[in-house]
Amino acid sequence: MRFIDQVAIVTGSSSGNGRAIALALAAEGARIVCSDLVQKARPEGFEADLDIDTDALIRKQGGQAVYVKADVSKAADVENLVKQAVEHFGRLDVMINNAGVCIELKTIVEETEADYDLTMNVNTKGVWLGCKFAITQMLKQPPRADGTRGRIVNVSSIGGLVGLAQEPSYCASKGAVNNLTRQLAVDFAAEKINVNAICPGFLATAMVRQELDDPKIKAILESLTPWPRIGNVQDVAKAVTFLASDDAQWITGSLLTVDGAYTAQ
Repeated sequence: MRFIDQVAIVTGSSSGNGRAIALALAAEGARIVCSDLVQKARPEGFEADLDIDTDALIRKQGGQAVYVKADVSKAADVENLVKQAVEHFGRLDVMINNAGVCIELKTIVEETEADYDLTMNVNTKGVWLGCKFAITQMLKQPPRADGTRGRIVNVSSIGGLVGLAQEPSYCASKGAVNNLTRQLAVDFAAEKINVNAICPGFLATAMVRQELDDPKIKAILESLTPWPRIGNVQDVAKAVTFLASDDAQWITGSLLTVDGAYTAQ
């Protein structure tokens, strides 16, 4: 139980990666603040127990969890999210900035300014705000017994490392997340706040259910990755749990790819 007496916020926790991450941290003893725009899971997801909200499922399994609605693109919402974590559980040890969006495939010629603004507001500004208010709280509270103050894991993408066809704003948003992660790691290493990012590859989530239900598109996605399968949310959750744990105490400013060797080609 690597997270006994620790408190974690997971944004975008209702479905997909966020749900899996919240459940994985809770299984290791963390008290979880689940946050999303909508509490219910997306019905087209691949997860089990989709009829049970993430926070309720954690409590059903014997853990501690609450739900706080938040739009990560709004400073007041994110500041309140951190405040609620402290009011419910006393402190904040782990911040998982997972909430994100991906619009339909378009070239920059077809993509609209509204598409760009939505993508950047959620994927980049949302992470910036999550880091800002999490670090502010971590600096205010007493450090843990080992002197560490907190850990942040930003859920980025291989799209922040390489160009993905017809995803201009998405790749721009995740590239910004990656370099923000590095920058914050430098600024707050002395305070023993770890800041890392995970860069997943192609995953089976509700966001791409329509594509995966098409045998031809699914075959194409599978052929792109050297490892002979598409990734899943458990692959991501296990990696995030590692980076958020004491096992990764001297790892900060890293971008961990979980992509079946896609970016190694």
